[in-house]
Amino acid sequence: MRIVFMGTPAFAVPALRALDHAGHEIVAVYTQPPRRAGRGRKLQASPVQAEAEVLGIEVRHPASLKDAVVQAEFAALDADIGVVAAYGLLLPEAILSAPRRGCLNIHASILPRWRGAAPIQRAILAGDPVTGVTIMQMEKGLDTGPMLATARTPVERKTAGDLTGELAELGAQLMVGTLRDLAVHRAVEQDDRQATHAPKIEKSEARLDFLRDAEFVERQVRAFAPSPGAFFELEGERYRVLEAEIVGRQGQPATTLDDELTIACEHAAIRPVRIQRAGKPAMDTDAFLRGKPIPAGTEIR
Repeated sequence: MRIVFMGTPAFAVPALRALDHAGHEIVAVYTQPPRRAGRGRKLQASPVQAEAEVLGIEVRHPASLKDAVVQAEFAALDADIGVVAAYGLLLPEAILSAPRRGCLNIHASILPRWRGAAPIQRAILAGDPVTGVTIMQMEKGLDTGPMLATARTPVERKTAGDLTGELAELGAQLMVGTLRDLAVHRAVEQDDRQATHAPKIEKSEARLDFLRDAEFVERQVRAFAPSPGAFFELEGERYRVLEAEIVGRQGQPATTLDDELTIACEHAAIRPVRIQRAGKPAMDTDAFLRGKPIPAGTEIR
């Protein structure tokens, strides 16, 4: 099958690789333009572009898909289907309709739950016991198209990083299977009444809220690991919490209960297991506290 692949972050790489290994003809890869990153602010290609170059596939990275010339170049690829995974640009109708079978999207949730930019983080924050991936026929609405296939996995105590890697692999294999059996797949319309929205994560949301129950605070830690990183501030310095455990103790919320950085919440308490000071390497909390003791009764915000 002639495929145009459209994706940008590491989440999309397993799908690109799996489609290539399955023998499909990937006629071009569309991805976000290189961005400046790192201390040197050097231009860095997206993970998808790096993988496409390894596979010897043509890479295109237009800043927008609204330009008529860009749309004509896309249509000229004469693709059977477009496969999209976390591309990051809106696809106009001229792009969606250009491939003979339209465009399919790998979405990291069980639709219609968590339509939008941050489905993995929102599923963790909400305490969903199960999440998954959906293969969806794309249309103009935001993740509203008919569904062709779904796969599920338990959330358990996984971080957003853990789930992103797992769902990327799951989605890659689900897409390969969907294309193999495309003739027999029956698209199922989404029930809009069951839809929930997963807006982009704002950095302010990563501030740990010790006035909430400890279960929620622990979910914050997992939802924002590895990025942007859940954090609290103390004496004007920011500390990222990379891993935490729930402790069955009570006390004044947002206050340490002992010298081990056990922080009381609305119900129960939270104890960071791995912590990182700004500009410093991550370390176990007990090692951190040997260098910077935080006594019981300290208010943490």
